[in-house]
Amino acid sequence: MSRLSQSTLKFFGISSQFHELPLRYRTAISQAPLVIVVGLICAVAAWQLPEVFDRQEFIAGLVTLGVVTIVCIAVPWNRIWYPSYWIIPLLDFVAIAQLQHGSSGILNGLSLLHVFPVFWLSWSRVSPVAARYLSFFGPLLSVWHPFITSGPVSGADLTAPLLVPLVSLGVAITVSVLREDIRSQRETLENKDRLLEAALAESKRQSRQLDGVLNAINVGVLLVDEDGIPRHMNRRQRMLQDRALPAGIVHPHERDLLLYNLDGTTPVPFEQRPVARALRGTDFTDVQLWLGPPGSQMAMNTSGAVLRNDDGSFNGAVIVFSDVTAMVGALAAKDEFVASVSHELRTPLTSIMGYLDLALDEAEETQLQGSIPGSLRVALRNSERLLRLVSDLLTAASGTVQLESRPMCLADIIRNSLRTAEGRAREAGVVLVNNVPAELPMFADPHRIAQVLDNLLSNAVKYSPDGGTVTVSAWREADRAVFRVADTGMGMSAEDVDDVFEKFFRTGTVRKAGIPGVGLGMAISRDIAEAHGGSIRVESSLGRGTSFTVELPAGVPAGV
Repeated sequence: MSRLSQSTLKFFGISSQFHELPLRYRTAISQAPLVIVVGLICAVAAWQLPEVFDRQEFIAGLVTLGVVTIVCIAVPWNRIWYPSYWIIPLLDFVAIAQLQHGSSGILNGLSLLHVFPVFWLSWSRVSPVAARYLSFFGPLLSVWHPFITSGPVSGADLTAPLLVPLVSLGVAITVSVLREDIRSQRETLENKDRLLEAALAESKRQSRQLDGVLNAINVGVLLVDEDGIPRHMNRRQRMLQDRALPAGIVHPHERDLLLYNLDGTTPVPFEQRPVARALRGTDFTDVQLWLGPPGSQMAMNTSGAVLRNDDGSFNGAVIVFSDVTAMVGALAAKDEFVASVSHELRTPLTSIMGYLDLALDEAEETQLQGSIPGSLRVALRNSERLLRLVSDLLTAASGTVQLESRPMCLADIIRNSLRTAEGRAREAGVVLVNNVPAELPMFADPHRIAQVLDNLLSNAVKYSPDGGTVTVSAWREADRAVFRVADTGMGMSAEDVDDVFEKFFRTGTVRKAGIPGVGLGMAISRDIAEAHGGSIRVESSLGRGTSFTVELPAGVPAGV
């Protein structure tokens, strides 16, 4: 059926797709434009040119058109041979010929009515070639009708009216080409629609799968756009947001959420909150905070990853909220247990060491011979080692380093530490080298600096099981005091160097060698150096030794 038919369908308010209608209805609707136009022509003629109705051939054309229209509506075209409905546009040519020649001299231009059956035939899907032939010969016979019925005619009589069938042929070709082009475009669009529908269905399926995965994990996941507006959150995140949201807020914003710093009482400033961090366009990891009202808070570990477009522009972020309340509680309980046990061990150890000192003094005064003095020294040395371990555990459990800074001489502290380490070094076959100036004054906590030196010297000797040399150097650089402990021992790999300052870290080589230790000395040494406003760094090569360098402010801090 023609595009005019589809326009007629809309004119009558029929909302169904034209090709979905029964063939009888489509045929009737395709006939309607011609009937409507002829009806309008008759109305105008009755008003201005009533004499046309005195022409019998004009009346015959109206009758023919009426009969054809009735047949068009009455015949069940879908029950008979499919192309049989083409009889309607062919009969329309007859009716148009009667109307045109019956109104000759009164109504001009009725030959233009041929365009309606031509459109019908050309838009039909039956046969484009047959439609073109019929679109030419139908109007041709119509315009030749008076010459054929009136007797002999000349060539000029037959040639003059050829314009109408030629134009009709041109219209037929144009319409058929347009129909094929539109059909091709429609098929292309339908294929794209099918692909889009398939892609949409696949996207929905993957979205449901992703939602299922996100809802199955016990971690809150929040997706925000470039303006920080939440676009998606899983079930766990909704629960966390409800917990952190004060009552009475309908449209929450991140600034409304109950988020607190590690003390559990100070609200996290807006610019430091997870979404605000992400909107600055940088990733972040392991940011701890407390979520929820005081008294029922949850410890959260948050991380954020920035999303970017193909051109690198910011396109939102994904923020992850992990509940670490149980872990924080376990760590607090562990630290409390370690502190309690360490404190309980410290008192009897101090007493044992005191009595061992007294026993050694008495053995020297009485010049006691045999193995007893040596055994007392071994017991005292191991007690001192155990006391250092207990002190390290107390320092690690407290999490903070308390300083009692005062004027001191770093050179004296180093010499005392070297004297303390001489016995262990002699037993291990290690040579201690003192490369320290006579005086090196500074302002620091002498007890804590000695603790760092003892840790570094103890490790240098301990991790040189085959002997070697341990060199201690110290010097002044501008307003900073620097000392270094370097050994020629077993060394560390590059991976181990990255983790050497972590609590309880011990290298795989050390564990395989069975060298005792708990891995707290370097972590405590770093904390002490940083508490003084300084730093500690390490350089090591596997099998070639290790050196630790400590830099500390040498002057008196302002306000002291």
